[in-house]
Amino acid sequence: MATQIQTNCISPKTDGLCFWDKQGVLLVDFLPRNTTINADAYCATLRRLRKAIQNRRRSKLSRGIFLIHDNARPHTARQTQTFLHDAFHWDTFDHPPYRPDLAPSDFYLFSNTKEHLAGKRFTDHEDLKHACHGLVE
Repeated sequence: MATQIQTNCISPKTDGLCFWDKQGVLLVDFLPRNTTINADAYCATLRRLRKAIQNRRRSKLSRGIFLIHDNARPHTARQTQTFLHDAFHWDTFDHPPYRPDLAPSDFYLFSNTKEHLAGKRFTDHEDLKHACHGLVE
């Protein structure tokens, strides 16, 4: 007996970056399809993050910004580090490798995202992006 599998998946995958603080999500930024994140793309996203902070949390810019980075290449690239320090005067904290107990995304971001998207169906990438942008509002 043959089994028919119905697929309703959105394919291929969509990559996105999400930035948040203790008050909530600041920016959800999706990469164009078939794009690899590199230092140039990450710096462009950081510019959009700065604009989002100016719009949503203006006082944070004067008090200082700290980003928690893992050891992904776009985060550790000299271009990114120089950009953060020279252009924005932001500091970074390196996330210790192999310390899942210190992963803030597990405690805040993933649970809130799961709750926000629960029970929803998406017909295409734009529907998914629109729903994720709802996290910011």
